[in-house]
Amino acid sequence: MKKREKWDRRFLELAKFISTWSKDPSAKVGAVIVDKDRRVVSVGYNGFPAGIKDDGRLDDRETKLDIVVHAEINALLFANKKSFKNCTVYTYPMFPCSRCCAQLIQSKVSRIVSVQSDTQKWQKSIELSQQLCKEKGVEFCLY
Repeated sequence: MKKREKWDRRFLELAKFISTWSKDPSAKVGAVIVDKDRRVVSVGYNGFPAGIKDDGRLDDRETKLDIVVHAEINALLFANKKSFKNCTVYTYPMFPCSRCCAQLIQSKVSRIVSVQSDTQKWQKSIELSQQLCKEKGVEFCLY
């Protein structure tokens, strides 16, 4: 196994672990941002904004989708960093949606690593994300 792949798999495992922190009963997502020296810059998981009660709202898909902050955005917000140039974002269990991907691109992330997903409800958004990465020159890798 190549050195880069070994580190990719390690950080994907960390993103997988971080995803377990989510209270979402149907979609637990984790994200890890790593700098060029393989130092963890930030982590995030999907959930409601701080101080917002999740009582019953997590079971109502429409309400949940209107309130939830995605793991990738939380990782950006939790970071004590202004620039993410030369950083890699690891996401589990799926590639970032198009809205999150647009934010990652705007934040100057250089690379996105995730796992292959067969989640049909997000497929169109994920395909758009990958198209955006190609257009901007953001490297992406799926395991």
